[in-house]
Amino acid sequence: MTARNIKNLFDLTGKSALITGGSRGLGLQIAHALGEAGAKVVLSSRKQSELDEAVAELKAAGIDASAIAADCGDTQGALALAGEAINRLGEVDILVNNAGATWGAPAEDHPLEAWDKVMNLNVRGIFVLTQAIGKASMIPRTTGSVINVASIAGLGGNPPFMKTIAYNTSKAAVINFTRTLAAEWGRYGIRVNALAPGFFPSKMTKGLMQAAGGSDEIAKHAPLLRIGDDEDLKGAALLFASDAGKHITGQTLAVDGGVSAVTGG
Repeated sequence: MTARNIKNLFDLTGKSALITGGSRGLGLQIAHALGEAGAKVVLSSRKQSELDEAVAELKAAGIDASAIAADCGDTQGALALAGEAINRLGEVDILVNNAGATWGAPAEDHPLEAWDKVMNLNVRGIFVLTQAIGKASMIPRTTGSVINVASIAGLGGNPPFMKTIAYNTSKAAVINFTRTLAAEWGRYGIRVNALAPGFFPSKMTKGLMQAAGGSDEIAKHAPLLRIGDDEDLKGAALLFASDAGKHITGQTLAVDGGVSAVTGG
């Protein structure tokens, strides 16, 4: 074969992507990355108002974007999202499982209902949506890329100020879900990889960052002496989504300024 140039390898023109948790934060950053590379994107989250703002932002950047409000923590919600996304896009080439929840409480006092809420969205919801998209759109065409947004919290334990046992457990599950599904679906030409972000400013991390002394204090513990910003996931997500990463599957890439390299995660 004639090797393509690097721009062609990263080009997503003609591709379609569904991004859960896409209305803000890391999901919206990934939507920008895929859309800027040429993909048509559909965002999903629970709140229509936030989705409308995100779609307007993407369209202003010249990206073909739309949104579907759905709760992926609910089985029927996840299944309905899969069906509507396929109806709207025709096919789903790239699935980004980014929707997630966390809960802060000491392990000995962690509410069971909060444990279930985190697990239902962060693990069960990913399985239900990925299974549905895989069966209906990716497996029949023997192609596709699944990108699961995990966390470096899934690679190890926490410093004492962080009490998020359900979140850490769920993200460890996402990492091994990624490996296992990659091994099983590789024969269909479907790649499954995970991103494991460190600290990025977001609504979810705001409380933890304050408890840790703020972003400057957290940055001191990273070899690069910084936390993530609004573009640090874009390149990694595009690599996993595009043909530039067509021989990569079952992998988890930490995007954390080097934190996991020194903590053993």
